[in-house]
Amino acid sequence: MTIIHCRIESANNPESDFPLNNLPYGVFSKDAGTARCCVAIGDSVLDLSTLYAEAIFPDLAENVFAHTTLNAFMGMGAKSWSYVRKQLIELLSTENDIDASKSNVIDTALHAQSSVTMHMPFAVGDYTDFYAGRQHATNVGTMFRGAENALPPNWLHIPIGYNGRASTVVVSGTDIHRPLGQMKPPTAEIPHFGPCKRLDLELEMGAVIGMPNNMGRPVTVKEADNMIFGYVLLNDWSARDIQAWEYQPLGPFQAKVFATSISPWVVTKDALANFRISTPARDVELLPYLQEKEPLLYDIDLAVHIQPQGAAKATTISNTNYRNMYYSAAQQLAHHAVGGCKMNTGDLLGSGTISGDDNKAYGSLLEISWGGKNPVTLDTGETRSFLEDGDTLTLTGAAIGDGFRIGFGECTGKILPSPDFNP
Repeated sequence: MTIIHCRIESANNPESDFPLNNLPYGVFSKDAGTARCCVAIGDSVLDLSTLYAEAIFPDLAENVFAHTTLNAFMGMGAKSWSYVRKQLIELLSTENDIDASKSNVIDTALHAQSSVTMHMPFAVGDYTDFYAGRQHATNVGTMFRGAENALPPNWLHIPIGYNGRASTVVVSGTDIHRPLGQMKPPTAEIPHFGPCKRLDLELEMGAVIGMPNNMGRPVTVKEADNMIFGYVLLNDWSARDIQAWEYQPLGPFQAKVFATSISPWVVTKDALANFRISTPARDVELLPYLQEKEPLLYDIDLAVHIQPQGAAKATTISNTNYRNMYYSAAQQLAHHAVGGCKMNTGDLLGSGTISGDDNKAYGSLLEISWGGKNPVTLDTGETRSFLEDGDTLTLTGAAIGDGFRIGFGECTGKILPSPDFNP
């Protein structure tokens, strides 16, 4: 597939994240006005509420785009998702003639991205994070249990996950305070309390649930894929020293709940359809309810950039690809629901850390520095084993087409010092 030429010229730039092929959804406000839904196009946003008011979507019974989140639209289902995308492409494509009135509607609805404020694109109902990247799981397991016991016995059979906190999922650009908690170094007899000293990122993709299932009813992998509205970049910030002390026997808790950042743009499955690929070959056959009947993973290039406070530029510390996942989001969702769990519109599934084959493609500083033993040197001369106060972390990603890219924008967060706390 090649680029669909757009009457918004900036969308035709092959380096733009947001060509007409993409049309990711978000929520914006302008000049302290009410937040409402939009799509990104080139270097602009297109106000969908304005388009609805001008009868661009006559088959929609209500103006779901006037809401402050995408949830109402996502809950309408795949037929409505495809309909809105089709109407937008017809309106914006240079292959279609439009009259002066529609051209005026576009002008009225169009705003420069630089002039608007982006908000959380959807209200997160529940958040589940997975541990589904084989290289990451192998790396972490090797560090803590040795190479011979790197993967837990169940890892090749089920996508392992834990329930996170929806309340602290935040949109890109939100500052992140260094968390406080209990830590116990291996040489200490008792734990101590204080700021995390081994603060880390986790490069992930997030799958956004559009359509719910019924409690008590499992879904197939295909049905699970149909429930997914789209994908976001996701950084599941991690306090490694807090996690090391707390995680047995029930897994992460305080080490993860303090913040998870997502990109402001939700890229739809329709936009990513030509980039579907199969999950990797299996060492052991999955049970039937987890088997894919068609490719359900995606070929999406991903990168991690770090910029210390005062540094003139960011350094790219990792380049990897979503195709490195062992389990697709659809498989993760099918496993999540198989015991009877009800999934709701706006639920979020984190893929798990996405790592490639070497430390230039690892998705966390824990791996890149190998537990702090091999600090990475940034382009500006600083070294990092873990994140320091003032560091800005940015995730980027795009599926690369023929003369265009389906981009996700940026997922950023700056590390602030721990809050003052004197119990």
